[in-house]
Amino acid sequence: METIGNVWLWTAFGSIVLVMLAIDLFLVGGGKQHRVSIREAATWSVIWVSVSFLFAAGLWWYLDGAAGRELANQKTLEFITGYLIEKSLAVDNVFVWLMLFAFFGIPLELQKRVLIYGVLGAILMRTGMIFAGAWLIAQFHWILYLFGAFLLVTGIKMWWFANEQPDLANNPLLKWLRGHMKITDGLHGERFFVHQDGIRYATPLFLALVLVEISDLIFAVDSIPAIFAITGDPFIVLTSNIFAILGLRAMYFLLADMAGRFSLLKYGLAAVLVFIGVKMLLIDLYKIPIGFSLAVVATFIGISIALSLHKEKLLARQGTDREG
Repeated sequence: METIGNVWLWTAFGSIVLVMLAIDLFLVGGGKQHRVSIREAATWSVIWVSVSFLFAAGLWWYLDGAAGRELANQKTLEFITGYLIEKSLAVDNVFVWLMLFAFFGIPLELQKRVLIYGVLGAILMRTGMIFAGAWLIAQFHWILYLFGAFLLVTGIKMWWFANEQPDLANNPLLKWLRGHMKITDGLHGERFFVHQDGIRYATPLFLALVLVEISDLIFAVDSIPAIFAITGDPFIVLTSNIFAILGLRAMYFLLADMAGRFSLLKYGLAAVLVFIGVKMLLIDLYKIPIGFSLAVVATFIGISIALSLHKEKLLARQGTDREG
């Protein structure tokens, strides 16, 4: 597939990611057990978003000089649209993580270690899936229609089951792990495995890690086709995806205490998936402009957030009236 990615752009992207990961992992608490504060999470959320948009600005500047203003505008808009889509869909992943940690009783001070591995695993999985997807689309154009239909069905299912909660107690993977591994009854700090009486046991922290990685894989199956509806350039697909993932851990701790306030967000995400699915199905009949796609995605997410906050205010007011 055609791509703007060259040695300089790939090197710049890889260097930024490695430097930021090193700072996050080794200079800001790293894997050490500690409770991530709202202030720390907010600071890192701002940093990751800022780095992402600085990368977009740098990409525009480079392309403007190397390939012209028109291509610079187009590719930068594709990056920002893809980034917004991935960031929005990642919020649903945050809700799943909250549920997983609550189910296993993982305290906040231990969650960071699990999410470090979760994010690193997501980066590796998505990189492989993106290049595989790009190759498949280049070889078999009709796969875009399969992606579009899949996103359309996924969006409808997400809307239909927005209020449903997964039954983790009967999760097939969890049942299989418990049937094939010895698992301790309680946590042992940050350890994934312990030895008791010469026998190796997995801890609930390890089970949480496995399900976090599986949830990353499941959400990647939804989000990667979505971004291919915006652009077929592997460089834009990968960079926007990875930058959205890198800030996911900070966003999780930022939203951990107020996720319940966004009860209608899933409907907005479902609408985004339906729109992108339709866009992909129409790709050979009519190409919806990138700017319009960005506006639609931002509108759906913005409206769902605003309605969620309004709903919370109404519920709070009704509770106050009852007490009075």
